[in-house]
Amino acid sequence: MFLDSNTISQLKGLVSNIQVPIRFEASLDGTKRSEQMREMLTQVAELSPLIEFVEVPDRRTPSFAISRVDSEVSVRIAGLPMGEEFSSFVLAMVQVGGHPVRADEDVIEAIKALDEPHEFVTYMSLTCQNCPTVVQALNAMSVINPLIKHTAVEGGAFQNEIDEHGIKAVPTVFMDGEIFGQGRMSLAEIVAKLDTNSGAKRAEKLNSVEPFDMLIVGGGPAGASAAVYAARKGLRVGVATHNVGGQVLDTASIENLTVLEKIGGTELGSELNQSMTNYGVEVITGLTARALHNKDENSLFAVDFEGDITLRARSVVVATGARYRTTGVPGEDQYRNHGVSFCPHCDGPLFKGQSVAVIGGGNSAIEAAIDLAGICSDVTVIEMMPELKADEVLLDKLASLPNTSVVTSAALQEVHGDGTDMTGLSYRDVDGEIHTVDANGMFVQIGLVPNSEWLDGVLDLNRGAVAIDSQNATSMPGVFAAGDVTDIPYKQVLISLGAGANASLGAFDYLIRH
Repeated sequence: MFLDSNTISQLKGLVSNIQVPIRFEASLDGTKRSEQMREMLTQVAELSPLIEFVEVPDRRTPSFAISRVDSEVSVRIAGLPMGEEFSSFVLAMVQVGGHPVRADEDVIEAIKALDEPHEFVTYMSLTCQNCPTVVQALNAMSVINPLIKHTAVEGGAFQNEIDEHGIKAVPTVFMDGEIFGQGRMSLAEIVAKLDTNSGAKRAEKLNSVEPFDMLIVGGGPAGASAAVYAARKGLRVGVATHNVGGQVLDTASIENLTVLEKIGGTELGSELNQSMTNYGVEVITGLTARALHNKDENSLFAVDFEGDITLRARSVVVATGARYRTTGVPGEDQYRNHGVSFCPHCDGPLFKGQSVAVIGGGNSAIEAAIDLAGICSDVTVIEMMPELKADEVLLDKLASLPNTSVVTSAALQEVHGDGTDMTGLSYRDVDGEIHTVDANGMFVQIGLVPNSEWLDGVLDLNRGAVAIDSQNATSMPGVFAAGDVTDIPYKQVLISLGAGANASLGAFDYLIRH
């Protein structure tokens, strides 16, 4: 059996959400991947009388469409949707089967209003934490509006297309044969690119939202935890965020949460979202904060977001997290997504059999090097300090791998390329001599930068991070902060969860006293 008994047991409950007949239309041959796909689809189809399985030729093999019977609603998946994409397969199945798409009503209306047909193709990898967000968004659009067609293509199963398009990063989205975007994109962002009027309509709607008791800016572990604690106090809580999950969506596996043995990053993000939903938190995604204003005459704070959107609240919790630190050397920006990457789990499979470099010497860098060594021909770790700072167990593992090498006391100088793709890099040693390393890819793992620029000059910052006290209060009374955007010394998911709760309780105490 391709799917184990535990997975089948979970699927039995999920397929009960299918309300109308659907059909798996598979294009298969005699290869192992096709046999596995045939077995998987047969197993799933047997779980519900509303699912039919047929074989229909398509230009991509193996692939299959999930189609609503007697309807134009359909999504297609090329390759086996396992790993990070299994949830995308299940969600597409129930949505094509009539289960409603969950999204902001204004976004859904904007999708329905699209009146031009478009053919989207998303290239993804099964280890990419960013890919499901994009795949699920485009699948949802094709369910809401049949003029939108979408195919998710597993790059590992269709290497010829990856090579043809020169894809060096996933997700990469094409629309009508032309590149549409790369990296994680929310449903609202995709719609805004297609319908320029949707942003103005959304801004008008959000600007009329009544003030919240507590507005939390950021939807990662700290923001979600703060939201749940505030909602349990009976407050009207809003969460304004680019996405729910934040950095955890870039994490393949989290194994140091005390109450859980192990959880995937996207799974944790889903759990955070579900927790907020259960407590009635108003979550608004696709927003990027731009300014914070102190209390007005009505004792309301205001937060401005991109797109001329302003939300108001009696208290604010800042939980905007952090982002990958860049090297800043020439060529890094030019070859970003064309060799330069920040996510080995997402983009590593695209460099199978090739030479890559990892920049950094901490745990994240060495973990990346170990993972990449199982895919790539050789991995060079480049660290500017005299020695690596990663845990000893990781260093021992790295040293045991025959296709890895380490260069310390090396200052990265430049990323080289041919104008289209990265071809190598150069570094300076302690003697000032310049060395060149041939590499098709470079994975930057040198820490994080707090997303606090929008607060500069408004809140006290400590080396770019928001300064907080023991109650997570900032320098502006009524504004609190939590998680990786703050000056706490350790950046961990577990610490962010606790910090979010602490900030929320501090904000609640502020509200009852004012």
